[in-house]
Amino acid sequence: MNPYERLPDKAFWRPAIADRSMFQIDELWQPKFALRPKMPVATFGSCFAQHIGKALKARDFNWLITEHSPLGMKPGSAQEFNYEVFSCRTGNIYTTSLLRQWTSWALEGKAPPDECWEASGRYYDPFRPAVERDGFESRDEMEKSRQVAIDAFCECIKRSKCFVFTLGLTESWVNATGGYEYPMCPGTVAGEFDESRHLFENQSFPVIRENLVASIEMMRQVNPDLKFLLTVSPVPLTATCSGKHVLVATTYSKSVLRAVAGDIAAERDFVDYFPSFEIINSPTFRGSFFEPNQRNVTAFGVDFVMSHFFDAFEEKIGKNQKGRARKRQKPAKEKRADEVCEEELLDAFGRRS
Repeated sequence: MNPYERLPDKAFWRPAIADRSMFQIDELWQPKFALRPKMPVATFGSCFAQHIGKALKARDFNWLITEHSPLGMKPGSAQEFNYEVFSCRTGNIYTTSLLRQWTSWALEGKAPPDECWEASGRYYDPFRPAVERDGFESRDEMEKSRQVAIDAFCECIKRSKCFVFTLGLTESWVNATGGYEYPMCPGTVAGEFDESRHLFENQSFPVIRENLVASIEMMRQVNPDLKFLLTVSPVPLTATCSGKHVLVATTYSKSVLRAVAGDIAAERDFVDYFPSFEIINSPTFRGSFFEPNQRNVTAFGVDFVMSHFFDAFEEKIGKNQKGRARKRQKPAKEKRADEVCEEELLDAFGRRS
């Protein structure tokens, strides 16, 4: 007798993978804790995180929104201005250091850096460069809008029962003088690049882990019962400044992020990891969920991931809620999966043959 003789089919490649259609692969995730329909759930992170919030809403779960669009704004316009893309109007939070930066502003009373980007009489927020497509009318308006988002982020931390965060990038741009981070390289979406002040950093495992742990601990101090659900974006990098081929850079980035998420989830019972990255990127699924550009995830792929997500909660939430969990989100036929993503704008700087 040996330990392998007592293992279930899911522990072996042949019965779990090779002998099945890729659409029959199951038991990929056993949630640590229940996600019940009435539980307020906050969602933040990289571009792919947007789909979790939409899926929660489509299945009548309680997606927590603390910053709503102005009264009368049409849904399409609201999304263009980053309303109800995440739980509040932070824009994409690609790195764990950006998450720590936002958490410090929200919970420790730290004031954001006194920096504003101006172009053609319009004002842009360096920390949310794309939330206003054409910029703000004044610096004052920009600062007030950012403070609203910070206050709303604070409310998300205090009111949510589950905080979902999707890790997206290891590559980052920092202000060398102030020691703070931008979500995008200055001079891409807005602002002007200064090589003496704006430095590229490709973050390592210890740095990413430290920032995520610090963020979690800060949040738990004000909301001791808060649980965390981590995912890793399956979307490859649009561009890399690492000097490596973009394929190699993507593999490094996603591997490190996956390792950090798994490491933290393994040692904390209030932190879980959902394998959206594996579902989309595993060779088992043969690239079936990517658009022809091999980067953007199709609407069908998003729905496939979300189906695994909600199906896994069936045993946790009880039989009376199964129908709600199984309710499928209708994939958008015309829209790509990544709908609001500043990083995609980097594609404009690539040379064309």
